[in-house]
Amino acid sequence: MGIARTTLQRPLSRRLMPLAYALVVMVGLILALTWGALQVQITLAGFLNGESLWSKAQKQSVIDLEAYATGGNAADLADFRRNYAILETDRWARDAIASGSFDQVKVRQAFDRGGVIPEAIPGMIFILDHFSSAPHMSGALQAWYSTDDSIAQLGDIARELQDAHAGNGLSDAGIVQQRNRIHTLSRYIEPRTNIFSLEIARGAAWIGRILFGSVFGIACIAMLMWLSMARRILVSVRGSEERYRLLFDSAADAIVMVDEASGRILDVNHTASVWTGRDADELIGDRFVHLFTQPLSGQQAGRAASNALLGADGSKRPIETQSSLAHWGNQPVRQAIIRDISERVAMEQERRVAAEALASIAEGVIIADAERRVISTNAAQVQLTGFTSKALQGKRLDDNRRLPGGKPLPQSIWDNVAAGHNWLGEVQTTRNDGSSYPEHLSISTIRNADNQVVHYVAVLTDVHEAKASQRRLEHLARHDPLTGLANRAEFERCCSEAIAVAERERLAAVVLFIDLDAFKIVNDSYSHAIGDRLLVKVGERIRRQLSDGDVAGRIGGDEFTVLIPRLGLREDARAIINRLLVTLSEPVLVDDYEIVLSASIGVAGYPLDGDNAAALIANADAAMYAAKTEERNTFRFYTPMMHADTRRRLQLATELRQALARNEFQLVFQPSIELRSGRIVAVEALLRWQHPERGEVLPGEFIPVAESLGLIRRIDEWVMQATCAQIQAWDLAGVPPIRVAVNVSARWFGHPAFVDGVSRALQSRQLSAQRLLLEITESAMLRLGDDTERTMRTLHTLGIEVAIDDFGTGYSSMSYLKLPAVAYLKIDRSFVTGLPGNTNDAAITEAMLAMSKSLGLTTIAEGIETEAQHDFLLRAGCVEGQGYLYSYPLQANEIQHLLCPNQPLVPARLRLVPPRRT
Repeated sequence: MGIARTTLQRPLSRRLMPLAYALVVMVGLILALTWGALQVQITLAGFLNGESLWSKAQKQSVIDLEAYATGGNAADLADFRRNYAILETDRWARDAIASGSFDQVKVRQAFDRGGVIPEAIPGMIFILDHFSSAPHMSGALQAWYSTDDSIAQLGDIARELQDAHAGNGLSDAGIVQQRNRIHTLSRYIEPRTNIFSLEIARGAAWIGRILFGSVFGIACIAMLMWLSMARRILVSVRGSEERYRLLFDSAADAIVMVDEASGRILDVNHTASVWTGRDADELIGDRFVHLFTQPLSGQQAGRAASNALLGADGSKRPIETQSSLAHWGNQPVRQAIIRDISERVAMEQERRVAAEALASIAEGVIIADAERRVISTNAAQVQLTGFTSKALQGKRLDDNRRLPGGKPLPQSIWDNVAAGHNWLGEVQTTRNDGSSYPEHLSISTIRNADNQVVHYVAVLTDVHEAKASQRRLEHLARHDPLTGLANRAEFERCCSEAIAVAERERLAAVVLFIDLDAFKIVNDSYSHAIGDRLLVKVGERIRRQLSDGDVAGRIGGDEFTVLIPRLGLREDARAIINRLLVTLSEPVLVDDYEIVLSASIGVAGYPLDGDNAAALIANADAAMYAAKTEERNTFRFYTPMMHADTRRRLQLATELRQALARNEFQLVFQPSIELRSGRIVAVEALLRWQHPERGEVLPGEFIPVAESLGLIRRIDEWVMQATCAQIQAWDLAGVPPIRVAVNVSARWFGHPAFVDGVSRALQSRQLSAQRLLLEITESAMLRLGDDTERTMRTLHTLGIEVAIDDFGTGYSSMSYLKLPAVAYLKIDRSFVTGLPGNTNDAAITEAMLAMSKSLGLTTIAEGIETEAQHDFLLRAGCVEGQGYLYSYPLQANEIQHLLCPNQPLVPARLRLVPPRRT
């Protein structure tokens, strides 16, 4: 550190030398002798230092070459060549000086590359050039010359090894041979190196003794004079240094003085210490490049370069450096001025971010001057309008924009914006190709320090898609997404408007409530996708029958509504109703299926049937239910009695939920007779509801309600448990074992837990599977689809038999008759009623009996009420029969009375319910 600061002061001392003119001769002589002695010592020290470096390079080259001979590693060869280059450089400098004609600069550079102390290089050149034959020097040089051939041989060995490794490599013997050569050369060179060092040291001692005596004498004389003069000089120098340090440390920029040769810091000012967070003592001696995050290579003197200054805490300060080369004596020093550019970098970053944001923003942006003439635009604006920024230069930004009505943008907009407000609104913008689009335009201003408008900024957004999406959303909010008809909310709104018009003009407005008959069967039999496409076609058919002003809607499932405004009377809607019934009953082709449906329509009109939309729709719904219940494929006008029926259904639904909890259900049993013998072979369990107030309620009244409420499965399970319990009770009472048939709904039959439920019911009562016969209707089996076959196979595995009930009334799918569990076929009463007189019923019944016989199925005829029917069926081959001819449904104890072996035999079957004889 002290050396660095002394170096700083030396040029000033020399500038003050004229003050000592009186002592110049004496001091000059002392300085000359002293300088000569020092230079000699420095030179000898340089020789020793150079020899040390040369010796190290020689030894390291031997080590590297031996390692390369052994391993062939290119890195070892590179290390050898680096150390060998030092030996060659020193040898070349020595020989150049010895030749007598040499370039002083090149020789200095050669010694400098060899690592010789820079201060010693001039003296070394001088001694080698003029005193090479001086005592001890000649011996040292002779020892140096003697090693040239050996060093050259090391270079030859290196080339041989490189060629060998580049080829097929060296054998082990070759490696040993080369290593022996290297060792031999090393042993030759080393003692001569020692001789060189010894001779140089002796020469230094000899010259030192001579010079010491001379210098000592003169120095003593000059010392007194020098001390007197030095006192005055130091006072002057101290003042100069203080002024220099004051200016140096007070600079706003950081200043760093750097040794050009080593790159180490010689001095720093106060600002540099503050910015780096390190004291000057810590910085001096450190390498200049360590202050920055980026390398300094490529930086040109006198030119500013950007970088980042590292702080002691790891912080980074954006800076700009500019350096210039100066000399302190013979020492090149680089003065680096470091300027803080944090504010400039921040501003540039903000500008860059703003520019990138403007370029990448999805909305179009136009910047115009105070006259509204376009200055610049972003890429999004070009995509929106097709106008490039160049094409818009000088044009007013409102030239191709109009209000939605076609009028130009009024001056009030610009006055409002100039007053300090932003303007937002929709305009119609013309593109470069002449087309136009709706645009959301936002206009704001940029003002100067005097609050005057200098720029307008317009942000553009194409709202065509947004408006289209809004229209689509509004349409979806008011229309059914499947059929495109009005939904319930929109239909009620239209009804309200029609009622208001009818009230004002004293007219009628009619609402039709349309429900498709048996749509659920179609949905279950085919698929919901087919059902959806069917609903779309139904909606199209309804729409085609309507006039302008009429409104069609779909309010859920297969329920459609129609509004017919401006009628004179409610009854005037008959014509369109009849057209709807006809068109909806025509076959509908959906994919590859031809589907035939019908519809039930309810009619309610203002003002007779309601004075608001909700009332009209509800009353039309009630009328539709009456049409579906009574006939189907027809229509009914609303009457107040229909709501009474609706309320009764709702009341029935409430009571039905309580019936299971209160155990109000009971079973009755109708015998099934073997036609040939008249023997009772089975009974069918029939459900009855014993209502506490209304008495017995028949299944036809409450079963549809139970199905709509989802209670039918619980009722089926109760029937199954009660039937199995009754079979067990009869067995314990000694009643002969007979088959008991139980009706099963499609909902329970298709449930995953159905088979397990039946199996558990039988096991809980320890009953054989042959005691139970499950009856399911043909239409229910069709509704279940593929699940039917799976369930039937499982029932067959358990030994449970199934009877197809109401056969012939559905779609008569013969494939179900082949299922394993199907063992019985029940002929519906609709075919038995016309026997034997109706030839069609007779032909159909005989065909079913013949088919059943060929398939091995047992036939059971339902609804036998006359002897003629009995005789016809017996002759046709029917096995069993049920009907009032034999018995009404009976209580369990009555069945026991008929079948118990301990009771007297029951007379002929006709005594139970005597038939009417003809």
